[in-house]
Order: sequence, then C-alpha cells, then structure tokens
Amino acid sequence: MSLKALDVGPGAEVITTPFTFFATAEVISKAGGRPVFADIDPLTYNLDPEKTAEKITPRTRAIIPVHIFGQMADLDPLLELARKHRLTVIEDACQAIGARYKGHRAGSLGHTACFSFYPTKNLGGYGDGGMVVTKDSEIAVKLRLLRVHGSHIRYHHSVHGYNSRLDEIQAAVLRVKLKHLDRWNRQRRDRAALYDHLLKGSGIVTPHVEPWNESVYHLYVVRSPERDQLRARLSGAGISSGVYYPLPLHLQEVYKELGYRPGDLPEAERAARETLALPLDPEITEDTTRLVVKTLLGN
Repeated sequence: MSLKALDVGPGAEVITTPFTFFATAEVISKAGGRPVFADIDPLTYNLDPEKTAEKITPRTRAIIPVHIFGQMADLDPLLELARKHRLTVIEDACQAIGARYKGHRAGSLGHTACFSFYPTKNLGGYGDGGMVVTKDSEIAVKLRLLRVHGSHIRYHHSVHGYNSRLDEIQAAVLRVKLKHLDRWNRQRRDRAALYDHLLKGSGIVTPHVEPWNESVYHLYVVRSPERDQLRARLSGAGISSGVYYPLPLHLQEVYKELGYRPGDLPEAERAARETLALPLDPEITEDTTRLVVKTLLGN
C-alpha cells in the first residue's frame, strides 16, 4: 500500500536489503517494480548507505531500509540520498517498534513506515496484522482509500485497493498490550545485556548496537563461522534457536532473472551463513539465559 500511495509502480527500481524476510522485496515485485539489492553493514546487518548510493540509477524511485532484529538502520545518510535524488523512503519497521535512532522513534523519519503485529513481534496480536504510518496528510488519505478496496464512500470505488482492515479483535488485543510495550522492550534489553556479558571473550560475536541507537532486540542474533555446530549443540539439549535468514533474497529462485550470483553481496551472504538467534523474550529468566550460554559454549 505504501508503494502505491507513493506512486511507486511499474518500471520503478526500489533499493532494499537482501538480508531480511522475503515480504520486503515481494511487495516491490507485486507493485510492478524491480527490487535492487544493496549489501549490508557487517556490524548491524542493516542496509549500508554507501552501498545503497552505488545502486541508484535514473530509474530508482524509492529506498526501503529494514530495521533488522530491532535496531534502526542508519537513516540520516539514506534520507540525504533520498533528498538528493528525489526518492521516497519507506521504513520497514516490522521488527523495531519502540526502537530509537538519535532520539527518533522507528517509523517517524520516512515518508511512510510499516509495522507488523504478527504474534511473534515485540507487539503482537492474536493473528496477522500490521500498520502503516505517515506524517503526510495527502499520503494518509491515499492509504485510507487503499485499505478499504479503494473506497471512501461505501460501495463507491475510485481506485483498485485492498482488503487491509485490521480485525477489531486484533485491535482490542493490541490496545491492551501496547501499554506494556516499553516495559517489555526494557526487559529484552536487560536480557540482551546479560547475554553480552556471559558471551564476552567467547569468540562468538554478539550484537553490535550503534551508540546513537536504542535497540528493542526483536531477536538476539550472534554470529560464528561454526554457526551450524552451535545450533546443533543447542538442539541436542532441547534449546530452540533460529536462523534469520539462511538464503539472502538476491539468491532466491524467484529472483534469478535479476542476474545476481553468489559473491555479489558478500556481507549478506556471510551473515546468512554465520548468524544465529538465541532464545529471547521479555519473560526469559536469568537462569534460562545462563543455561543457554552454558550449553552454547559446551561448558
């Protein structure tokens, strides 16, 4: 809906990250555009502004930075690129509700921003759902039109839209949970700090958070060349872990016509081979956190 509301459609190139969930690129394709993948910062796993600049062409219309794992992308240089080249910026904030970048909340800096209320998110409903936000009143009018089959007046339709109304039961659940979000995010940061402390000096790389950022740790993602062995060790002890994401988007079968090959975006490819998400939620106990680390290190 954001792409359509911003008039980004057929023939447009949209730059985004290859290291994220498929939906980020899928919507570009669904809108008739062409995803253009730029490599990631090896420390934060977010879109690299310098690599993004290299991908801009006369056909570029938008940039979609993803605030991966709960830490916001470096938006100032991306927004400057957008101003210079007259592009729009759509924040994919699906994993970062409540996060901050230089004091600004996720979703407050782009032309629009998208949030997910999938049950596993920091603010999750009891089913699928999401939200688009914008500070632009004209874009807001277009979004409200698009979300209800292109209709402002019932049974009168001015454009092709979508059935994107949030179910009232989901809204009710989210309103109750929203008041707890800041506390839950603080608890995530506390447990992430404990993980950082326990893994210090282990050789396993812990999450890097830029000094101007406040992460909400949607996922606590470590990295190691021995990722698969570490995951097997946890699994053998009955401890779940996750790989986000095992195959970068530029190497997905559906995008083979774009012409990317292994080695084209080396940082995203290395992250896909080496990263591992450890158990983390607001209610995880200190004892459980210590057990995870003890098992991970084979102690």
